[in-house]
Amino acid sequence: MGKAIEQIALERGHSISGIVGETDNIEAVEKGTHDVAIEFTQPASAVNNIITCFKKKLPVVSGTTGWVSKMNRVSDVCEQEQGTFFYASNFSLGVNLFFMLNEHFAELMGRFGSEYQVSIDETHHTEKRDSPSGTAISIAEGIISHHKGLNTWQEAAQKAEHTGEIIPIQSFREEKVPGTHVVKYQSEIDTIELKHTAHSRKGFALGAVIAAEWLKDKTGFYGMKDLLSEPITSSI
Repeated sequence: MGKAIEQIALERGHSISGIVGETDNIEAVEKGTHDVAIEFTQPASAVNNIITCFKKKLPVVSGTTGWVSKMNRVSDVCEQEQGTFFYASNFSLGVNLFFMLNEHFAELMGRFGSEYQVSIDETHHTEKRDSPSGTAISIAEGIISHHKGLNTWQEAAQKAEHTGEIIPIQSFREEKVPGTHVVKYQSEIDTIELKHTAHSRKGFALGAVIAAEWLKDKTGFYGMKDLLSEPITSSI
């Protein structure tokens, strides 16, 4: 992702003022020398990276998943430091349009009670460490917030079993798969599927760079719904 983000940022006329790798110390980043940090790392390091940027008055765009249980802490520090933060579990513009479609469809299907059982499958590359994916969790939460018959999700280790008000999420790891997500509504009569398949990481990287451009002169806590609620003036 770092290489893809760097390539797209350069193509869009930006310069890369610094790169912090696994062996580098983010504390060494100089205050006031950068316009924005784009953070795609690992769950274990994300929170420290983000908070360090806040304290250095550096706006942050983060796409790292697997740490959102600590989101309240990040939100509190962002407010205390009058920081700027943009988080998304998935920066693909297509995926975020998929999120909107998913919520609308969940509201429609909620009218049919238990006739349709809902499940989610997600498939990613073998290097992905968190499971289920942050995108799958966002999809599940979108369904729960708009479907009156569902109230939680749980990871299904083997074959997904429908358990009433719970959405089972199955995770698969395969070589060189950027990301595939399938929402299934199954009944005795038929099956309806909503599916998004990423063909490369370019879509995720492009969305992150667009988010970084959009953050200019802003303060506060933002997400993809905020970005998509306004016209995107930068060329895609």
